[in-house]
Amino acid sequence: MTELQRKAVITGSLAIGFSAVLWGFDGAVLTPRLYNLDVMYVVFILHLLPFLVMNIFMFREYRKIHLMPRKDIIIFLLISLFGGAIGTLAIVKALFLMDFNHLSVVILLQKLQPVFAIMLATTFLHERLRKNFFYWAGLAVIGGYFLTFGFALPNLQTDEKTIYASLLAMLATLSFSSSTVLSKKILGTYAFTTSTFYRYGFTSFIMLIFMSIAGDFSQFINTTAENWIFIVIIGATTGSGAIMLYYYGLRKVKASLATISELMYPVSAVIFDYFVNGSLLSPVQWFAAAIMIFAILKLTSNDNKS
Repeated sequence: MTELQRKAVITGSLAIGFSAVLWGFDGAVLTPRLYNLDVMYVVFILHLLPFLVMNIFMFREYRKIHLMPRKDIIIFLLISLFGGAIGTLAIVKALFLMDFNHLSVVILLQKLQPVFAIMLATTFLHERLRKNFFYWAGLAVIGGYFLTFGFALPNLQTDEKTIYASLLAMLATLSFSSSTVLSKKILGTYAFTTSTFYRYGFTSFIMLIFMSIAGDFSQFINTTAENWIFIVIIGATTGSGAIMLYYYGLRKVKASLATISELMYPVSAVIFDYFVNGSLLSPVQWFAAAIMIFAILKLTSNDNKS
């Protein structure tokens, strides 16, 4: 590895790691402060506001859409649908359902994403499943179960919100995995700034349709001054800013290094959740989280070695 390549890897890893810390801070500290608002409206405004700001500085990006092949436009739409709309709706709803207790459980469950990403890549990109995939994937899923419920069996009455939140977290994981697999087709062709611009633009359009069908535009009136402060902070830092940093870093490092850097997301979320919300995982959950993360690291490591 040359000195230039080494610096690129370090820069990319730091960019991904810092974006992951921003997402951890957002999940544990910022987004829960919007609990008084409708989830669909929150996702809509968190994409629309940054996109409107991007238009001031990046309006020349519109010229590229005329040169895009139809398949690239479809891929951008699908990335926005899964990664922007459905995935974000699911994870924000899951965070709200936890009543701000043990938000880190929901965030840690998201780290099952590589399991789904590899399976989807096998299906749609015709990649071959690597050795011991089902072993490590099964161990990661088992770790996710014990992270959520500990040694106890789930109680459909008392654990209803936990079960619902966990299922939504898994839906978010599947959606973000789909977005990641589709992004593999697009990041090699377009700059990270272009990818961010169109992801937010198409997501805003999709969410506008969702809002027109099932949303409540009166939420604009119900948005308090404090809500707007957090919306602006999220949009500028943990939203579009973090996505742009992530795309920038992803172009410079291998997937295995990216996965390690992304672990700053659940680690920082657990720390922020403890210091800000006073939530702490039980010993069983700590052990389950360690097993899950270890299995995912082995899974991703084996995938990239091949």
